[in-house]
Amino acid sequence: MRALFTALALLFLGTPAMSQTVPNTPAWDQPFLPPAPAWDGASKSLLRDASDPWVTAFELDADHDFSPNYVDTRAWFDRLDAASDLIRIEQFGTSPEGRPIYAVIASKDGTAFDPSKPILMIQAGIHPGEIDGKDAGMMLLRDIAFYGKDTLLDRVNLILIPILSVDGHERASAYSRPNQRGPRIQGWRNTATNQNLNRDYLKLDQPEMRAVRGLILKYRPDLYVDVHVTDGMDYQYDVTYGFNGEDGAFSRSPSASAWLDSTFKPAMNAALSAQGHIPGELVFGIDDQDPKKGLSDGGLGERFSNGWGAAAHVPTILIENHSLKPYEQRVLGTYVFIERSLTLLAEQGAELRAATESDRALRPAEIPTNFEPDPTPASTRDFLGIRYETYDSPASGRREIRWLGQADPETWKLPFYGSRPTLSLKRPTAYWVPATRPDIIERLRLHGITMETLDAPRTPSVSMLRLVDPTLAPRPNEGHVQASVKTVEVERRDWTYPVGSVRVPTDQPLGDIVVLLLEPQSSESFFAWGLFPEILNRVEYIEGYAIAPLAERMMAADAALKAEFEAKLAADPAFAADGDARLGWFYERTPFYDDRYRLYPVGRED
Repeated sequence: MRALFTALALLFLGTPAMSQTVPNTPAWDQPFLPPAPAWDGASKSLLRDASDPWVTAFELDADHDFSPNYVDTRAWFDRLDAASDLIRIEQFGTSPEGRPIYAVIASKDGTAFDPSKPILMIQAGIHPGEIDGKDAGMMLLRDIAFYGKDTLLDRVNLILIPILSVDGHERASAYSRPNQRGPRIQGWRNTATNQNLNRDYLKLDQPEMRAVRGLILKYRPDLYVDVHVTDGMDYQYDVTYGFNGEDGAFSRSPSASAWLDSTFKPAMNAALSAQGHIPGELVFGIDDQDPKKGLSDGGLGERFSNGWGAAAHVPTILIENHSLKPYEQRVLGTYVFIERSLTLLAEQGAELRAATESDRALRPAEIPTNFEPDPTPASTRDFLGIRYETYDSPASGRREIRWLGQADPETWKLPFYGSRPTLSLKRPTAYWVPATRPDIIERLRLHGITMETLDAPRTPSVSMLRLVDPTLAPRPNEGHVQASVKTVEVERRDWTYPVGSVRVPTDQPLGDIVVLLLEPQSSESFFAWGLFPEILNRVEYIEGYAIAPLAERMMAADAALKAEFEAKLAADPAFAADGDARLGWFYERTPFYDDRYRLYPVGRED
């Protein structure tokens, strides 16, 4: 079977360059991919030739279709650090396989940043196959250090995370992303523990995400840019990007979103266009077989960087460079994006800071959540499409789409579907988390959430939630069996919390995140990620020989209970025919029943 695969690879793919240390091996391409439109943008002038002592491996490759491995990348940055006083490397974490996770910092301030200067944080390689930001960052940092662009650092500081998922980066091959054009050797989407880090912004399972959260808390960037590459439909745009709250949509940080919309986006689009790129808004096709059916926003969940950034009041942009554009084009577009972000922050960073502070002061009484696609289009958008046709595929037995690699001269008019909340959560004064769940308390601390730790037992009056018919997902997701609950019953209790428990107030900038994490009905909550499985266990039961005579006594002693039971029998024939269910109904109404079964242990102080 492996011999057959190798033969097919040689037949259909060409001979891939497997060595990462010899970048001038011939390029190869997936001939099953659609053709790429010709491109000769002005940003090609940013490339340096092989004679330059600081040429990058990406530039050294004849086809600009190569990205160096972890070791070679770090060696290049170490050399840059040693040669320039403007550059330093900071390790901020360690991967599951033991690799250092590091940032490259460019500043004229040394190790103590001038607090008046805005900070731009660029993150590459959260999905390592989508590594455009690493090679773009290497080029720009080189140009800052040696080729006259050090003035970019006069009024702003830059932090580049060249590879966040370092273990996934090293699971590299020519066969990682079949839908993407270059680089010819790509890292793997998930980590060594098979986790997708861009689903971990709230639950903070993984050491990589815990580390990057710590770095963000340490430096508090004014703008956080997460660099990805798309999947999905073909189109003319090569650099697409977005943020929650774009075009007036809902955002938990409305002031920062308005600044990004009115100030950042026009300036960035102009800069990219001037360099021969085609910028576009971050959108997703709703039907792979019918591109003109419409576009969507892809969702607003806080498990993703852009959703988390809005909730945490960290202005966050998600770049999705277009997967079918050549690697050279994507990298150079990312270079332009980073450089213009620096100049924009230098020019107007104070306005963004003021917007962020306004958002941090918000304390909404109602927090919308659990967003789903809105079935009604929010608008009609002009869209620069690629021509396509359909054909009968003998493989699929249906009509398939074939992209033709030619810009459609006619602008498409497509319906755009946003997202709408399906749940609104009330903001309590505080939550009480028991000391029996130190893992939950630790995750809250990693977020930077303010809390009070009890040094003596305390018995507050709190609202406790009884979960009604919670369900478990039929298959695992991101290492968890997720749970959901639509209905809860509120019970008022005086509950004793032991030493080490925490009181978590919601009157803080991260208060929205507190609610989203600790309300079990939230689809982003710790409960929803399956972190409270113990409350779904019953630990005591009663035999029929005991509950049957007890139930008979209960009916004889309580006419109202007897009437309620008989009404249940009449209304529910399945229940009436199930002896165990009938006895269980009585058991639940006895003091012998487990009082904590399905009782969520996090209390709410209203």
